[in-house]
Amino acid sequence: MKKIGILTRDCAGINAAIRAVVRTACHYNMEILGIRRGYEGLVNGELVKLDRLSVSGILNRGGTILKTDRSKKFHTEAGQEQAVQTLKENNIEGLIVVGGNGSMTAAHILASKYNIPTIGIPATIDNDISDVELTIGADTAVNVAIEALDKIRDTATSLERIFVVEVMGRDCGYIALQVALAGGCEEVMIPEKDFDVGKICEEISEGNKKGKISWIVIVAEGRAKADDVAQTIVLTTGLETRVAVLGYIQRGGSPTATDRILAARLGSHAVEVLRSGETDKCVCLKGNRPDTVPLEKAIQPKQIEIEEYYRLIKILT
Repeated sequence: MKKIGILTRDCAGINAAIRAVVRTACHYNMEILGIRRGYEGLVNGELVKLDRLSVSGILNRGGTILKTDRSKKFHTEAGQEQAVQTLKENNIEGLIVVGGNGSMTAAHILASKYNIPTIGIPATIDNDISDVELTIGADTAVNVAIEALDKIRDTATSLERIFVVEVMGRDCGYIALQVALAGGCEEVMIPEKDFDVGKICEEISEGNKKGKISWIVIVAEGRAKADDVAQTIVLTTGLETRVAVLGYIQRGGSPTATDRILAARLGSHAVEVLRSGETDKCVCLKGNRPDTVPLEKAIQPKQIEIEEYYRLIKILT
């Protein structure tokens, strides 16, 4: 294999993955083209040549130097065929896709439907790629949220207030669970578990009677809206409640050492796997060793550990 392409989504650590892919490809004297703006750029033919120098100094940068965009075109038969045509016209023999569930699903389509040698690198703050222990970007997102939460707790304690903090996690409660446990929060609401807000209000009222002066509830965006939860708490308990929505700050920022190391290992491994002739796979670490999982399995809904985390959160607070 002499020429490969790479496209990405967006989260902390992706630039580190791009760097690893490019420099490993250069090590094997392979040409590499970056595809700007994700699958939209693949459909439209937005390509740029990458080399060792072009990825210099990006290891610590958040986001992606290749930019990214959601593509409605790729979800059509015509768009997919145009994407394949772009690859063929530019003599791209293999493709590496860095992203989350949506990106991996599209990669599986290219590999299984159009026989394009394709390897996925899991990168998403939600850590929702099945059979992958940790995705690039997840550790940074949790640390960004924890840093913000620590500041919120100072205010909550000083003003004796209840805070409802909304974190990202549309379909997966990974960030919320990690933040709630690491931040010493009293309650966490996630998409994978049913919650009775009325019961939470009862616990808050009982705690208040015993002298508990502050309370922090973490809410994953896919479970509920922080504003709605806060309003219910106010109406039920009569206690002052404030809202903090962390939003997109969780996706940005300089990647942690964990994410940089993971990106370096997975990026390099993706090139090795592609060179070996494998396709339709997602790279990962298993037992701290580079491995792969079929993309068809990787894109299935991920089952995360819930009860142990939730039990600890309740016991420790």
